[in-house]
Amino acid sequence: MLAFLAVVQAGGFREAARVGNGSASQLSEAVKRLEARLGMRLLHRTTRSVSATEAGALLVERLTPALAEVQASLDVVNHFRDRPAGTLRLNVPANVARTVLPPIIKPFLKRYPEIRLEVTVEDSFVDLLAAGCDAGIRYDERLAQDVIAVPIGPRTQRLMTAAAPEYLQARGRPEHPRDLLQHACMRGQFAGGAIAVWEFERDGEVVRIDPPGPLQVRQGAAFDLAVQGAIDGLGIVHLFEDWLRPHIASGALVPILEPWCQSFDGPFLYYSGRRHVPSPLRAFVDFIREG
Repeated sequence: MLAFLAVVQAGGFREAARVGNGSASQLSEAVKRLEARLGMRLLHRTTRSVSATEAGALLVERLTPALAEVQASLDVVNHFRDRPAGTLRLNVPANVARTVLPPIIKPFLKRYPEIRLEVTVEDSFVDLLAAGCDAGIRYDERLAQDVIAVPIGPRTQRLMTAAAPEYLQARGRPEHPRDLLQHACMRGQFAGGAIAVWEFERDGEVVRIDPPGPLQVRQGAAFDLAVQGAIDGLGIVHLFEDWLRPHIASGALVPILEPWCQSFDGPFLYYSGRRHVPSPLRAFVDFIREG
C-alpha cells in the first residue's frame, strides 16, 4: 500500500524510487502484488506516465488519511527516544519555500539529525490529513478556524512592484497604481485559473487594478519566470519584497510605487489540534517558538 501511494503521488515508478531512495522494479512488484490481491487494476501504465484508475483513485483517497493515522499511532512511542526521529511532512506556498524556510531548515536539521524533512510546495489551502502532511504554512486569511496556528518567519511582509532600469527609461516611471494600466505587467494566475489582481494601499486609499501584460504564469515556482521577464525588460513585476530584494540590491530591478507598497501579517505554521502531534512536528513547533 505504501508503494502504491508513493507511485501515485510521484506520478511514476522511477520518480517514486528516486524520492524514496529505492528500486523502481521493487515498487512495481509491490503494486502488482496489491493489484493481484484485490483482483483489479489500480494504475494506468504507459511508457511515459502512470495514473490511478477510478478504483485506484478511490483507494488513494481512503488510504492516505488511514496510513497517516497509522504513522501517528507508531509515533506515540517516540517519546521513549532520547531525540525526536522520523519524517516531518510540510505543505507550504512557493514564497515560503523561497524566503521563510531556508534560514530555518539548516539549524533545525542540525539540531535534530534523526528527523527527515519533506516539503511539498503548493499555493492552495489543503486538507493536511488528506494530503498526507503533518503541518502546513499559510497566511492568516487562508487558515481554517479549527487548526492550531504558530507564527513562523517575519511577522510583517510587503508586496513590492519593480522593473528593470532599461524598461523604465524606455516606458517611463509609473507614479500612481492606475498608471500601470498603460504598462506591460508580469501577471500571476491562481491554481483555479483566476488572475491575481494587483492591490495597492496608501493613506487609507485602496486601489485594485487588472493591468495588461505579455507574460502570465501560474503561482508558485513559475514566478521565477515573471521575475526574469522583468529583469529582461519585458515589463513590471509585483511580488513579495523578499523575493525581489536580491535583484533590487544588484541593480537588476528598481522598485517603483514604494509609497503604495502593501504590508500584511507574516505566515503561520498550522496543524490539526484534534490529532496526536508527531514528535518531529512537536520538535519543529518548539524550535519555531524559540526563535
